[in-house]
Amino acid sequence: MIKLAPSMLSADFAYLADSIKKVEDAGAQYLHIDVMDGHFVPNISFAAPVIKSIRPHSKMVFDVHLMISDPLRYIDDFAKAGADIITFHINSESDADETLAKIKSHGLKCGLAVNPDIDIELLFPYKDKIDMVLIMSVYAGFGGQSYIEDVNEKIKKAREFFGPDMDIEVDGGIYTSNKNMPIDSGANVLVSGTGVFGQPDIAKAVKEFLN
Repeated sequence: MIKLAPSMLSADFAYLADSIKKVEDAGAQYLHIDVMDGHFVPNISFAAPVIKSIRPHSKMVFDVHLMISDPLRYIDDFAKAGADIITFHINSESDADETLAKIKSHGLKCGLAVNPDIDIELLFPYKDKIDMVLIMSVYAGFGGQSYIEDVNEKIKKAREFFGPDMDIEVDGGIYTSNKNMPIDSGANVLVSGTGVFGQPDIAKAVKEFLN
């Protein structure tokens, strides 16, 4: 089953709770929450207090993507704020095994992410320690970028290695018009920001993704 994770980064922050309710009511299963520190990526976004403030307004899976240099330092904060899944980048400064163990200690699902220029094989040793693989189809940091088609081979390689039961999430430049590229390559979780929150009819966009 394909799961849709609308990216909160593209939502209208003035009406955040209302926007989240629209995508949830339309059938989106996950809410993708990009956390950026201005160091690991050249942008700054949400912190744990924002997640805590919206948690009472949604029953969706909170899919927290940490694009930060030292994720281990903040796992407790995001777990307490209401995250359900925490994913971080394999090339962050934190020890991967220690960070995954910390996420698991909170009873949460965990994932590892790679940018388009990072080899997917770096994640292979963690096959039995993670619940999700996140493959960036743009360079992490800003919304509205175009899908990098070269990542399709990376998605295929990930699906072949991790097998049919691993969630493989793809993030960046995905719209209803090109959603079949990651799906046909093996992805089952699609992140879309502009393709959902940037559309005139948010609910219609969600339904088109899930059809």
